[in-house]
Amino acid sequence: MNSEEYIKIFKDSGALLDGHFILTSGRHSSSYFQCAKLLQYPKYLELFSKNIADHFKENEIDLVVSPAIGGIVLGTEVGRLLRKRTVFAERVDGEMKLRRGFEIKTNEKILIVEDVITTGGSVKEVMRLVQSFGADIIGVGVIVDRSSGSVVLHENQLSLAALEVKSYDSSDVPSELASIPVQKPGSRSLVK
Repeated sequence: MNSEEYIKIFKDSGALLDGHFILTSGRHSSSYFQCAKLLQYPKYLELFSKNIADHFKENEIDLVVSPAIGGIVLGTEVGRLLRKRTVFAERVDGEMKLRRGFEIKTNEKILIVEDVITTGGSVKEVMRLVQSFGADIIGVGVIVDRSSGSVVLHENQLSLAALEVKSYDSSDVPSELASIPVQKPGSRSLVK
């Protein structure tokens, strides 16, 4: 499948939203990829997860790590397909941490899986966390890269769909977007 076919699935399933959104990165956009809405359907979860798992199946992987909340479902399914242990990192007081008894061991080979990246901020935080344990990152897999390839997180990075979707700093929101009520569908709290 190519990028356009993946984007068509988002559109057809109603998971590509139009409006005025504040993204996890804090930037404003007129489009939002609601992966949770898409991945509720087993056929799409299977399709996206299998294509990510197939890309990395020849790599030596010990553990799949995802940022909460968006990457959890996808990362768990990718881990299941690869038959690898899977954990997630979550924010505690604004910082990515491992909780719930999860652990990363020194020299483990880690695949990081996320649903959508715009600036790659959440993945970068997880990468720093993984490296703090002395583990090795072997790759990063995502469904949608909203930067159309301009955000490079790792030399072994897979984005199933790449699309440049304009986003704006809060001080630079165009008037036509600013006139639409703001929505914050992501997992971080809305900052006013």
